[in-house]
Amino acid sequence: MSSPELDHVKGVWQRMQGNSPIYDFLLSDAEIMSATKGSVSSRLTLSKNHVNSRGTLHGAVSAALVDWSGGLAICTHGVEKSGASIDIHVTYIGTAQVGETIEIEALANKVGRSVAFTTIRICKLVNGKPGPLLATASHTKYISPPK
Repeated sequence: MSSPELDHVKGVWQRMQGNSPIYDFLLSDAEIMSATKGSVSSRLTLSKNHVNSRGTLHGAVSAALVDWSGGLAICTHGVEKSGASIDIHVTYIGTAQVGETIEIEALANKVGRSVAFTTIRICKLVNGKPGPLLATASHTKYISPPK
């Protein structure tokens, strides 16, 4: 189901691609599922590029997902650029393996004139539905005022 926020966020993501090597490497297969004002839901099926030496979801990938999805949640407020990270905190709770699909739920709790605050939940999908929680996060971003 489309919404103005979903269309806007997909456009922002499209414009980001090719400009961020790390996002291009890690998140080229990420799929934005839905967006409403202040909220973005996305999914990613894990590949060998997403796991650590133990074959499970790498913490750095989770942190990149927090940065990416939190920024997109901010963009649901009509912002064109997702800003620069001021603080990012990830709590690692569970794990997933290659071939499993994860869901990322990002909420923009407050979007001010120059700072935005987000929370993110990453979980494993089981039979197409949210299952075990893998990580929770808080993310603060500086957003430059429109010119």
